[in-house]
Amino acid sequence: MLKKVFVSPDPGRSRLRFAARAVLGIGLAVVVCGLAGTSLVGAIIGGLAALLALFTVTDATVRGQAVTTALLPVAGLPVLTAAAALHDLPVARDLTFLAVVGAGVYARRWGPRGHSLGVFAFMTFFIAQFLHATTDRLPEMFAAVLLSVATAATVRFGLWCYERRRPAPAAPAPPAGTGLARITTRQAVQATAGAGFALVVGQLVSGDRWYWAVGATWWVFVNTTSRGETLVRGFRRVLGTVVGIGLGFLIAVPVAGAPVPTAVLAAACVFGIFYTAAVSYTWMMLCVTLLAELLYGLLGVLGPGLLALRIAETGVGALGAALAVLFVLPVTTHAVTDVWIQRALRCVHACTAEAAARLAGTEGADPAPRVAELEQLLGRVRLSVAPLVHPLSPMHGRRRRARRVLDLLDDCAREIRGLVAVAADPEASHDARLAAACWRVEAAVEALTGGGAVPARAGEPRAAEPALAHLHDLEQALAELAAPLSTPSGSRLAGA
Repeated sequence: MLKKVFVSPDPGRSRLRFAARAVLGIGLAVVVCGLAGTSLVGAIIGGLAALLALFTVTDATVRGQAVTTALLPVAGLPVLTAAAALHDLPVARDLTFLAVVGAGVYARRWGPRGHSLGVFAFMTFFIAQFLHATTDRLPEMFAAVLLSVATAATVRFGLWCYERRRPAPAAPAPPAGTGLARITTRQAVQATAGAGFALVVGQLVSGDRWYWAVGATWWVFVNTTSRGETLVRGFRRVLGTVVGIGLGFLIAVPVAGAPVPTAVLAAACVFGIFYTAAVSYTWMMLCVTLLAELLYGLLGVLGPGLLALRIAETGVGALGAALAVLFVLPVTTHAVTDVWIQRALRCVHACTAEAAARLAGTEGADPAPRVAELEQLLGRVRLSVAPLVHPLSPMHGRRRRARRVLDLLDDCAREIRGLVAVAADPEASHDARLAAACWRVEAAVEALTGGGAVPARAGEPRAAEPALAHLHDLEQALAELAAPLSTPSGSRLAGA
């Protein structure tokens, strides 16, 4: 887990910039709310609104991100109004919350924008429960949300818009055969069922903090497709929460809401959330849990009993998600995994071809967006394969095979990054042997994704030229992938 966070590739230092900008944007949002005269509750909701604005908006273009950010209050403020108005009407409040869950997940059919607006709407209702929002507080909360989203947008699109220099790649589309509309409909039903279970059982555990269970169910469903992915994500959420609670006893409880150390630690947690989100859900949840504890310390309600309750409610939420994906319209792990692996392999070929074109002097050839797409696809492969490589998986043969596939795909990505770095050198020249090597890469990818035999490589020595050396090592990794991808073991891993 430590290696995942601190050794994982960070092309262009994007995770570092993402996290540093979040600390700046959220910190400024809290300061602006304070200067506007909001109370502690207003500052907290403002800071959380800024966090969501910076974290959830993932449109492919800067213009699209700006539009989505501007629409966040449109989705969030009506939900905040409903949550405050129904504060003293438990049955209506609960039914409305479940409706927000279902609508929030269903909105993912409209792509990244729908996903962002759905998350913001859900979290606005959640935060209203967290802060016990009532109608008399609405004007202050509205002002805090609007000020914070505007401040976050100013930082993201004005002060530090690093995406303008390096366009963000589009998020990979869902696997073929399980179209976006079908996925979101199924997940909306699953999430609503799981949240219903979490809400009922969570209220039996605690009449005041039941919403933690619903929140746990919601976030377990984010960015998952198969039942295996969801189960592993639920386990990691519980693990991150438990470790975060342990740290809370050592850090948050002794701080006891003291403003300066709480602010410093909260900034560190925000950085951790944004820096680790792409590589370790467990670490991200650890940081989220510790941040929540610090906020409860500011509100003066933090104590051992509250921390123990957080673990129990998180377990209830994870159980609700698990039951939903196991018994409500389940999708098997291998049905999704195979498609992501094949798409990653095809992207390897596309990266190779684009880099070779760049070396050949083709005008407009730029492999950088393809490399960014490959990183995203490999992230999806890791997520989908996670149930197979989990230490608790009882299927040892499949686990070894899946780990081998991940290792070789990482080798492919490393060679691609090296090849692209060589291609970026203006003094690098085209070698006639590159075309043959690229053809062999294409043939190997077609064989791996089509179920054919991978052409054998001639036993020639490794090339001295950097570009050819990377291509030859890439060929070797693709050749070695043939065995784990074609070995029958009761479940496919790609094209087998």
